Amino acid sequence: MDSLPDAIVQQILSHINNARDVVACNSVSKRWKDSMPYIRSLYFPRNSFDNHTGTDKPDNIVWKMISSIVQLEELVVYSPFSGAGLASWLSLVGPSLRHLELRMDNLVENPTCNESPSKLSCIGAAKNLESLKLWGVLMTHSPKWDVYQNLWNLEIVGARMEDPALTDAIHACPNLTNLLLLGCEGVRSVSIDLPHLRQCKLDFYGVGNCSLSLTSPKIEVLEVQGCSWIRVRETNHLKNLSIANNAGRVYMVDFGKLEALEFLSIRGVQWCWDAIVNMLKWASEVKHLYMKIEFTGDFEALQPFPEIDFVEFFNGHPKLQKFDVHGAMFAALCQKNSLKYADSGFVIPCLEEVVVTVRSPLNAEQKMSTLESFLKYGKNLKTLVLKILQMKSSHSSADDFFDEICRFTYMNRKIVRIQ
Repeated sequence: MDSLPDAIVQQILSHINNARDVVACNSVSKRWKDSMPYIRSLYFPRNSFDNHTGTDKPDNIVWKMISSIVQLEELVVYSPFSGAGLASWLSLVGPSLRHLELRMDNLVENPTCNESPSKLSCIGAAKNLESLKLWGVLMTHSPKWDVYQNLWNLEIVGARMEDPALTDAIHACPNLTNLLLLGCEGVRSVSIDLPHLRQCKLDFYGVGNCSLSLTSPKIEVLEVQGCSWIRVRETNHLKNLSIANNAGRVYMVDFGKLEALEFLSIRGVQWCWDAIVNMLKWASEVKHLYMKIEFTGDFEALQPFPEIDFVEFFNGHPKLQKFDVHGAMFAALCQKNSLKYADSGFVIPCLEEVVVTVRSPLNAEQKMSTLESFLKYGKNLKTLVLKILQMKSSHSSADDFFDEICRFTYMNRKIVRIQ
């Protein structure tokens, strides 16, 4: 290192970002210390000040390090900090900062939640941000942000929010291409209108009764958890769609035709039957379908799936390559009339992999017939995986059914396996 030109030393040391490493490098030599102002990224882990015994407060230590840097582009702070401390840091590096990630730690109700200035409002000083990631956020009031014209990535993980505050925060980021809201509590209704958005993951924590309206004509990847009403009308570019509701019911889905869709996952305890039928109809071009819905029914009563015709289902999804089906949907395909329209010319042209989760020995004969039909009509089928999950029955039919599955697996061991 001693023989290298100063510019090369500065370039090498500029890639050091852990705050402890930066401090250690400062003590190596004067030449190294003189090069440290040219680092571009600074990272403070959670335990940065656990053993701190000096008189300086952690906020002041961070400020001193930041003030010695010429042009900081990325700042990541997981260690505890105050709103006043954040305000002082961003007053120095706000104009140059491109990437900001903060562990806010203000979800718990305590006096610091009402500190002035608020941590959220302080972020407004970093006007040229391209990526903003926040952890543990209390967003009950609208953040005092100007418009972030350059911000393309917004991620908020673990938050308690009010609808107007979330709406205002999204409006301040009109050019987002990636939006992630994970583990967000308190949201009841959200409307997102982002013309450049391509990837969106929304995970709303609570009773599962949120409503979502999304207007993003360029959306390609959408994951939604915890919504009962979902409207996404512009879907020409949507390739990957996942809808789940583990706490509530899915009452209504409203999508345009999903012509570009390659992967669809629909999960939850209860979906209204119309919502299931509509999703399957719109996703007629899908290549990978994952279904794990336990019950249907429009009201409180949980209802089993009605009969689904095996031939009609696969004729309606001619490009399907992988089919991952859980209990209720498989049982619906296994009704005694499900294969009555199968003729000698029926084939499932593209199907290569099937994963079936079985939870009950009921209708064992129809279930075995359906499994055999996958092999008979799936001319390109390479793998059939059977998952026997939590089969609770004291009746001998459970043992008989499992014997049949083992025999079926042995007879078709090149394709079928039990997992």
